[in-house]
Amino acid sequence: MQSYKRLLLANKAWAAEKLMLDESYFDALAADQKPEFLWIGCADSRVPANEVTGTAPGEIFVHRNVANLVIHTDINMLSVLQYAVEVLEVKHILVVGHYGCGGVKAAMTNKDFGLINKWLRNIKDVYSKHEDELISVSDDHERFDRLVELNVIEQTKNLAKTTIIQKAWKKRNYPHLHGWVFDLHTGLINSISEIPPGSPVESIYRYDFEDSLQKQEEDLSQN
Repeated sequence: MQSYKRLLLANKAWAAEKLMLDESYFDALAADQKPEFLWIGCADSRVPANEVTGTAPGEIFVHRNVANLVIHTDINMLSVLQYAVEVLEVKHILVVGHYGCGGVKAAMTNKDFGLINKWLRNIKDVYSKHEDELISVSDDHERFDRLVELNVIEQTKNLAKTTIIQKAWKKRNYPHLHGWVFDLHTGLINSISEIPPGSPVESIYRYDFEDSLQKQEEDLSQN
């Protein structure tokens, strides 16, 4: 049997098991989604969001890319972020990296990896920003782990720099931002960074929404 056919058989078994436990399971699943969380994680196949958090389908809205990056020009990520924040109104956003991340490891080298060099450049920027701390770590593995953590911290900060997050903070005082790292050796998630709603943002990245919010309110009152 070809490997992909095993996936289809496993899906049938999974669906049958769910119906056995609850005949209305898929009716409820199809009705709507109201997740409390947005997970921005690495595309690595060893870190499935629902499985490592013990959550069911519908509880976590998920976006994944190589090395869990939050890049201000990534329309894919920004579209997911806007939908999660403005439509689903998630309460928490989780930026989740993992120790042993291949993207982070590749970014630490001077090798040419082709097109993905442009993506990994964002991690190299994190390394450059924290170079003094990183070069002070003599052990290569520990330095690797620390860059994984610093990358998560910086990507979480990048969320706070977006107009999407700042506007949501001003409008409804959510979402809460979290930086997590998953340990493949223990199966545990370590919380390494938090940015509560309304936290200060570097002045150059702050936006003033008074005029735009007032215009939206006026437009709504006229309709």
